[in-house]
Amino acid sequence: MNLVILAAGRGKRMRSDLPKVLHPLAGRPLLAHVLDAARAIAGALGLPANIIVVVGHGGARVAGAFAGEAGIRFVTQEPQLGTGHAVLQAAALLDDAAPTLVLYGDVPLVQADTLIALVRAAGDGVGLLSARVPDPTGYGRIVRDAAGAVARIVEERDASGPERSIDEINTGILVAPTPRLKSWLAQLGNDNSQREYYLTDVIALAVREGAPVAAFIAPDASQTLGANSKSQLAELERTFQRRSAEHLMQSGATLADPGRIDIRGRLSVGADVFIDVGCLFEGEVVLADRVRVGPYCVLRDATVGADTEVAAFSYLDGCRIGASARVGPYARLRPGANLDDEVHIGNFVEVKASHVGRASKANHLAYIGDAEVGPRTNIGAGTIVANYDGVNKHRSRIGQDVQVGSNTVLVAPIQVGDGATIGAGSTVSREVPPGGLTLARAPQVTIAGWKRPAKKAGP
Repeated sequence: MNLVILAAGRGKRMRSDLPKVLHPLAGRPLLAHVLDAARAIAGALGLPANIIVVVGHGGARVAGAFAGEAGIRFVTQEPQLGTGHAVLQAAALLDDAAPTLVLYGDVPLVQADTLIALVRAAGDGVGLLSARVPDPTGYGRIVRDAAGAVARIVEERDASGPERSIDEINTGILVAPTPRLKSWLAQLGNDNSQREYYLTDVIALAVREGAPVAAFIAPDASQTLGANSKSQLAELERTFQRRSAEHLMQSGATLADPGRIDIRGRLSVGADVFIDVGCLFEGEVVLADRVRVGPYCVLRDATVGADTEVAAFSYLDGCRIGASARVGPYARLRPGANLDDEVHIGNFVEVKASHVGRASKANHLAYIGDAEVGPRTNIGAGTIVANYDGVNKHRSRIGQDVQVGSNTVLVAPIQVGDGATIGAGSTVSREVPPGGLTLARAPQVTIAGWKRPAKKAGP
């Protein structure tokens, strides 16, 4: 199937140097969402996807942003003379044996199911995606004949008074048999106020030749919204997030407020998951059954096991947490943090590139970096693993059933034996044997009669 995505617009109203289709929606470029839909359509119809993206302003930058993705070809529209002219730039790359579907790189919310229904409604003719909106200002109108069939599309600037009152709008998305589409594109003129070649004029040409034209009305007009300004982009963001929140609730999650959650990636949830307000999910996040996420947490590329609680204001990035664990509040798990079941990581504790064994705890103000911590070990408040010597990182091993006293510094690389106890305030730089009590602190000294310095009297 031919899938032509128009992405040449500059987006002047964005007031940005970034090409319009690269502006982010839910953490990904607008164009990425359209490409997802394009691939899904071809896959659902069992057809190979011939994806052609027409670029213009910032074209090299757009192509570069998707350079690692296979199956996409880019063509340049220069100068930009309208949507019909844009599709014409892709004509040489279209497979005549397959239909052509035209999409827009700044219309990211359209659903694959809607587009599949459009293709099926078109059959061997032309399919046009329309929408009914309460305020059609700014959109081209669908003009139907007395029998209700599509006669043509008129742009607002060229529309008469009665035509402007029509509430069925053209979304610009259409599908057509490729040989006939090429023929109609070659016949387009620019006799309009903008002196541009409108793709919408293809509809009048199709009607004139007697080709069947089916207008499929989108089930939800929000699917057809585009982003021409930062304000419209913000509206799309909220629409996307509301849709994502609804999907989560249908999957069994409870959201404290569906209007205060942001998903910038893929979030999978089990049964009876609870998510409090203000949480942000990025990348690939998996929450197993009965996970609870407190308010204002950030989770990026994280997997959280069943019955685990992530308390308020915690930041989890590139980590794995087992079942029945507790993290936070105000905890930070950095990439490579791997917590087994029943682990407790408390307030202002940071874990990086470390494995923490089952039922171990670091409840307050600690740093565990590049370490292997055994089961049932307790890391006291204020303890750090000093893993960096200024040039290189070093790994340490802390055994099982270890008790590390508060305000201890473990200078890596170091081995702490099973069952060891390290006294509070120690700075440990050599291997700690198993079982015993290790102290590494300066002796306490009291200087009798010592006087504090006094502030000098003023002049």
